[in-house]
Amino acid sequence: MLSIIGLITTAIVVILLMGKRFSPIIALTIIPFLAAIVTGFEMSEIANFYESGITKVMGVAVMFIFAILYFGIMQDVGLFTPLIRKMLQITGSNPVAITCGTVIIAAIAHVDGSGASTFLITIPALLPLYKKMKMNPYLLLLLVGTSASIVNMIPWGGPMGRSAIILEVDPTDLWRPLIPLQFVALLLLLALAFFLGLKEKKRINKLEENIDTEHDDFNQDQLEEKEHHPTAKPIWVNLLLTLAVITMLFWGIIPAGFTFMIGVGLALVLNFPQKKLQMNRLKHQAPNALVMATIILAAGSFLGILNGSGMLDSIATDIVNVLPEAIIPELHLIVGALGVPLELVLSTDATYFALYPIIEQIVTGYGVDATVAIYVMMIGNIIGTFISPFSPALWLALGLSGLEIGKHIRYSFLWIWGFSLALIAAAFLIGIV
Repeated sequence: MLSIIGLITTAIVVILLMGKRFSPIIALTIIPFLAAIVTGFEMSEIANFYESGITKVMGVAVMFIFAILYFGIMQDVGLFTPLIRKMLQITGSNPVAITCGTVIIAAIAHVDGSGASTFLITIPALLPLYKKMKMNPYLLLLLVGTSASIVNMIPWGGPMGRSAIILEVDPTDLWRPLIPLQFVALLLLLALAFFLGLKEKKRINKLEENIDTEHDDFNQDQLEEKEHHPTAKPIWVNLLLTLAVITMLFWGIIPAGFTFMIGVGLALVLNFPQKKLQMNRLKHQAPNALVMATIILAAGSFLGILNGSGMLDSIATDIVNVLPEAIIPELHLIVGALGVPLELVLSTDATYFALYPIIEQIVTGYGVDATVAIYVMMIGNIIGTFISPFSPALWLALGLSGLEIGKHIRYSFLWIWGFSLALIAAAFLIGIV
């Protein structure tokens, strides 16, 4: 009975998360609550499940709030703008340099972990350049999305936070072993960008059109400025502060949430001398921070009820009895390899909060380390983040560029899936999994 109710609960949550009518918070709170009642648990027991789940994710939620606030403030004061401007100057009118520069610019822009801000920075800045050079704008989406997905392994990125919730660990601890993989992934993506840039260059040459190499109409002024305040300190001051925050994350001597909390306080003091200006900055960045935090807390409640009620254990046990014996120990590898196709049919929340906990429960029973299982599935999935029709940031990118999602998927799908499989292989070679 627990398995049946658990599967029905999971299916309903997945369907609601995939749809457009209900917020993830509704799916992750109301449905498991009703399931626990139907299963026969008393209110006091359900309350204990909830408290257990919330306790496990509270640290992650705090980190998300203050990390998003911190990097939002850094973007507001223009910390990243000079770096992006310089890249635009360097790339010039060479398609190969443009594609490689796109990867670097997107990686820098995504340091705040927000797909929306990444596309807001990169698309308006680079699309005029791609159009003038007759380059395929879908290539721009492919490179920006893939680069952002690689950087998205950072602790304050959505996938890492969700993975940390499943494993009940600190996101920073989970991230550190992945740092070498991120560097390898960026090098692989630069190689792919170089190859695709050469293909674009050959295609453009075949057009036999005179392309004006002057690029005054896509110079520095094309870069969308973030709001820059005259009271903000010079760039080097904020750069030193950011380096100090990142160093503390690497060091791990204090929790990541507290690190960002201190960083936000110092950033406000350094850049905005008046209380009114400080509060305005917080109000400006608060919506992005609170939306992710509320989803994380709701997910904690969801997993707390499914774990505490025994539904996950029951589902895992029954699935083991149904699946062929040879497949079960490798289930995480199969799901990881299918990570990108799954992004087309499951939302990120559905994948991490409904599918992964079940798979993790199953394979750990066969001696597979829980962290290894989550690493494989996350690496396979994360590269497809911005090909998913369930990604709000992708729809923003499509709106900014005037492109179609169907054509984007057709153009990018095989490249992204192949890159995902290559990254899983790299993780094995590095020894991460």
